[in-house]
Amino acid sequence: MAEDETEEAPKLPPDARLESLDRRLDQLQQAEARKQAKAAGDPNYRAGQLVLSHLVGAPAGGFLIGLVLDKLFGTKPWLMLLMLFLGFGVGVRNVLRISRTSPGQSPGTDK
Repeated sequence: MAEDETEEAPKLPPDARLESLDRRLDQLQQAEARKQAKAAGDPNYRAGQLVLSHLVGAPAGGFLIGLVLDKLFGTKPWLMLLMLFLGFGVGVRNVLRISRTSPGQSPGTDK
């Protein structure tokens, strides 16, 4: 009885339908892998977008906050200019912080 369990089953002829199914499944898995790689995006491109957003967003935010404070306090245009330059400084500081991290790493982590 134990001898029958160790023997291999006789080879069956290959089924064309199963081979075709395997081939199509492999093609679909490769296509899905390419789609996932494309959807993930290039880390360098994402870092560039992050740098651009900091260089534009920080001065724009400083400008708007300074404009509102100028209208509130009546100090036109001094607070607007001060906040604009402060926004430039914050944007440059953020870009320097981003440049110290590797492209695959999140800028907020220190690993």
